[in-house]
Amino acid sequence: MKTELKAKFLQHLNQSKQDQGFTLIELLVVIIIIGILSAIALPSFLNQANKAKQSEAKTIVGSMNRAQQAYLLENGEFVTQVADFGELGLGVATGTENYKYGFNSGDPEANVTNWADAEKNVLKTYHGGVVVGKIQGTGEATSLAVLCESNEAVINNGPQGSTVTVVANPPVCDATAWKDLSGG
Repeated sequence: MKTELKAKFLQHLNQSKQDQGFTLIELLVVIIIIGILSAIALPSFLNQANKAKQSEAKTIVGSMNRAQQAYLLENGEFVTQVADFGELGLGVATGTENYKYGFNSGDPEANVTNWADAEKNVLKTYHGGVVVGKIQGTGEATSLAVLCESNEAVINNGPQGSTVTVVANPPVCDATAWKDLSGG
């Protein structure tokens, strides 16, 4: 009988230890695993925040391109003075917390370059160009547009959009520093 009593006593002690919860080592292992996973995921989340800020510039420069095309159709020339930015009818300011917007023009009746310069050096910059061109085969005049994103952020020596003037016909992005987002 004593052996059976000892066995039950040991079984009871073993059972009570199992009900005590996690050991310190088990908790440390879980915390270390969570820390490693956080370190892996954090850069990804930070990059998403920059992409969201950059989408503002993509949208506005694309809208500037389309507004310049409409303005050209109605008035026979492009808006080339920042003071006349409101003439495009976009309803946006020439600057935000993340970007400053404007345009360059060589010939108001032939071309215009719309740009977004980054206010924060961790963001990429954008420029878009609209030129008056002709449709091959018919010879009809039309406006042609391009939207370009810098390959590098300003902090990594990426160029600002205001340093570019698009005059090529059809308009193209300089592949050494810019990526074509026009889809064409």
